[in-house]
Amino acid sequence: MMIKSKYQSVLDLGEKLNIQNGDVKEENGQLKVWGTAKNQYEKNLLWDEIKRVGGENPTDIMADIKVADTSAFAHHTVKSGESLSKIAKHYYGDANKYNAIYEANKGKLKSADLIHPGDELVIPNI
Repeated sequence: MMIKSKYQSVLDLGEKLNIQNGDVKEENGQLKVWGTAKNQYEKNLLWDEIKRVGGENPTDIMADIKVADTSAFAHHTVKSGESLSKIAKHYYGDANKYNAIYEANKGKLKSADLIHPGDELVIPNI
């Protein structure tokens, strides 16, 4: 059970993200985890946490994380004070990628500078 406690933060994150069909098994000194994340962004969050705990190429954990919705990187509900560049920085680590979000949401946005709290945005795979 040592490995499970080492990766407890990964398991907690999986619960917080509401990973579907998730399970965890420890065998032969390796932790095996699997489940389905809502989108690629949430899968990446899990992998980032696995690497934070176990290093770039951990050998004591095997994770099989599937993605339920591959049509988009994520979905985002705009909060007060947000801009497309701030949202791009959050999801892609690069504020300059705001135009990709604008292009994916052109049907519902009049301009890249005009978004409103409550707007539902598709964050595209780029």
